[in-house]
Amino acid sequence: MKFWEAERGTGVRGRRTGSQMIFDVVEIQKILPHRYPFLMVDAIMELERLKYIVGVKNVTINESHFQGHFPGKPIMPGVLIIEAMAQTGGFLLLREVPDRENKLLYFVAVDGARFRRPVVPGDQLRLEVKVISWRGDFCKLEGRATVEGQLAAEATLMCKMVDRQPEAKAEEPAK
Repeated sequence: MKFWEAERGTGVRGRRTGSQMIFDVVEIQKILPHRYPFLMVDAIMELERLKYIVGVKNVTINESHFQGHFPGKPIMPGVLIIEAMAQTGGFLLLREVPDRENKLLYFVAVDGARFRRPVVPGDQLRLEVKVISWRGDFCKLEGRATVEGQLAAEATLMCKMVDRQPEAKAEEPAK
């Protein structure tokens, strides 16, 4: 059984209940390093620590990629849908990292990416991400993006946590 078909656990109790958001974009920016125009998550609707998260992305015509993808027939690029899934998963993971302001999550692989329907301005993208494994600084996530219950995209994402600033190398003595 897939996580989105399973009964939901208690998860996190937010300031709002039901289908309301539990984290808004201001709270998301306290965790994720992304900023406009590359922040791809508008709200977090569900979250169970270390297990799964559900976020939303409101797709609007004023996003710059629609100027060229495609004029007269705007469609959200698939790579940005994958990025939105990754950022949603990143929020779940980075919440658990005490020194997250000193860390970044890098993609190391995307497997099994499939795009099932176009995502267009006016759509609300529901981003469902499940943690498959998390060992040390490596994590594997399973993601799905849906619009009105229809599958738009799915992929398995792998990421690695790295230090934001690389450690300084010891200076070599002059020769």
